Amino acid sequence: MRKSIITALAVTTSIMTQAQNPFFEEFKGTPHGTPPFDKIDISHYEPAIDRGIKLGLQGVDEIVANPEAPTFENTIVALENSGRDLDRVLNVFFPLESALSDDAVMELSMKITPRLSDYSTSISLNEGLWKRIKAVHDSADTLRLTPEDKMLLKRTYESFTRNGALLEGADRDTYSKLSSRLSELTTVFGQNVLKELNTYKIWLKADDLDGLTESSIEAAALAAKEEGKEGEYLFTLDQPVYMAFMKNSTRRDLREKMYKLYSGRNSKGEYNNIPVLKEIAETRLKLANLLGYKTYADYSLANTMAAKPENVYNLLNSLRDAYRPAQQAEFAELTAFATKLEGHPVEIKPWDYSYYSNKLRNAKYAYDEEEMRPYFELNNMIDGVFGLATKLYGLTFEKNADIPVYHPDVTAFDVKDRDGSYLGVIYTDFFPRASKRAGAWMTEFKGQRTETDGTNSRPHVTIVMNFTKPTATKPSLLTPYEVETFLHEFGHALHGLLANTKYASLAGTNVLRDFVELPSQFNENYLTEKEFLDGFARHYETGEPIPAELVDRIVASSQFGAAYACLRQLSFGLLDMAWHTITEPVEDAAKFENDAVASVAMFEPVEGMLFAPTFSHIFAGGYAAGYYSYKWAEVLDADAFAHFKEHGIFDRETADSFRNNILTRGGTEDPAVLYRRFRGHDATIDALLKRDGIEPTTTLPEKDLNRHD
Repeated sequence: MRKSIITALAVTTSIMTQAQNPFFEEFKGTPHGTPPFDKIDISHYEPAIDRGIKLGLQGVDEIVANPEAPTFENTIVALENSGRDLDRVLNVFFPLESALSDDAVMELSMKITPRLSDYSTSISLNEGLWKRIKAVHDSADTLRLTPEDKMLLKRTYESFTRNGALLEGADRDTYSKLSSRLSELTTVFGQNVLKELNTYKIWLKADDLDGLTESSIEAAALAAKEEGKEGEYLFTLDQPVYMAFMKNSTRRDLREKMYKLYSGRNSKGEYNNIPVLKEIAETRLKLANLLGYKTYADYSLANTMAAKPENVYNLLNSLRDAYRPAQQAEFAELTAFATKLEGHPVEIKPWDYSYYSNKLRNAKYAYDEEEMRPYFELNNMIDGVFGLATKLYGLTFEKNADIPVYHPDVTAFDVKDRDGSYLGVIYTDFFPRASKRAGAWMTEFKGQRTETDGTNSRPHVTIVMNFTKPTATKPSLLTPYEVETFLHEFGHALHGLLANTKYASLAGTNVLRDFVELPSQFNENYLTEKEFLDGFARHYETGEPIPAELVDRIVASSQFGAAYACLRQLSFGLLDMAWHTITEPVEDAAKFENDAVASVAMFEPVEGMLFAPTFSHIFAGGYAAGYYSYKWAEVLDADAFAHFKEHGIFDRETADSFRNNILTRGGTEDPAVLYRRFRGHDATIDALLKRDGIEPTTTLPEKDLNRHD
């Protein structure tokens, strides 16, 4: 297989010379060696990827052909340092595939995916390489290795065993074919979600806009004008547009229409993802069975803090039992409120929840997101969120206009430590566009690592969101929810920026999946802290600080709808686990989904409305059998922030402990050990229940929350 790969690649690689393709050497001529986006063209990717694959395979051949006995340095470290030429291009291509895509990029992604799958498989099934890795692993007790060295060896060994190294004969070919097909399917799934989302244009008239906010109406009018239609209003299913509509429109018929459009995506027609996701789940099951696991969840969870499906269900079910009574009380109150408001009995439907809960929240706490938006102007939020890292860790951020960016909406910042030393670069990309997928995320164009000469090579990270866009008369004014999203992704960014490890594969967010959300969700806690909000929330026109009464409303209402939000997240986790604990193909995807979430369902199922066909996290991202990790990490983040509350939310000593034991260490040690070193004990669900105002009804054993058994 590998010989045919190299032969095929040689033709493409020869098309361009090194001088023509910026990926053919380390980036030069830009600040900090950042990607030269102004010089990168789509035509550069394919030859650079082919060249990277060729060089990566040559590097593996050199390791295998080494006449010296296998050692940690000449095998494990050599493999860690191989493939950099390929990493350099993929670390640009894949982030931009999500943030700046078009038909050509999607087509290229489909074209290169099988090659990358074959490349990865050819390495993991290389018998000569595996023998050397196994030899080092088996002699580990005789080697003088640091804890980080030991973790790299462990991760490398497990990576190979989990990717078919122990397979023999026909099973190896089967594994290779299944892996290649899975890569193709996940790419198709993600592209279908983006393509269908961009097809929705909902045209409304002036008499359809009752209840909508001034900013929503202005944005819709601007969108229609850009399409050449005056006097009409264009709405899309972009998340901020959809959420604002569902919260504020008095037109129940239009809310229902929007809900059914949004929730019925990718369930039929050209971009139907149901057959795609079914094949993804079946392919993952076949791979897991081939590797000796009963289900894909058993395979996936073996390398997590949770360790096995039983522990995941233990957490999800414990939270369900604790939050269900509160959710039922919430719905009873909401139904009574809606009935009184409308003057007739109201049955809350899925398209009603956001509308009535928004009104009830405002009635109880005078909580009006539109009233708060002027105090959350985006530039002030940048100062405030970045300023959190200044207060906690002494970091500073300075715009660097000399760093090339991939889109005019993007801004690059130099990040420096408290002693003035350079830490890295952060790119911010805030607004929706047709070329960007929905949601919010953090990724890296380059991760942190220590070079062989001892140089600490610093990271380049990016945070991408879909915030409310500025209009002709107003800047971007965020809702508290959007500020929370900003805080979340910035927490991921800090995990990357503060990394201080030897090996790139263990740096920053390269941790066990159910630990990776701790830094991001920890940051969210500050949204409800008056001391934090007082520092930066100012009216965008008058410069007046946010009134104390508004801050009090945010804090007082922070527990509002907590049970609904929890059960909603649990439904996603249970749906994920259901698809990845199958032992045979699923026939009826709709029935399967409804059964999977029945124990946490808050509404009767609506025909044709499914979440799985748009569930990119698990079918196109890295969260297969791992979506539970948001709740797992929430238990950790609530417990961690309780520690800060005990000592002061900006206490430098506590912050230094969090930085040094959590943020800088990446995946160099078992996360349970890192957490206990910071906190002094394991986490329980108690702090989370207290934060959400939930009376505890069950206790989860500490070892299931925090220990990797």
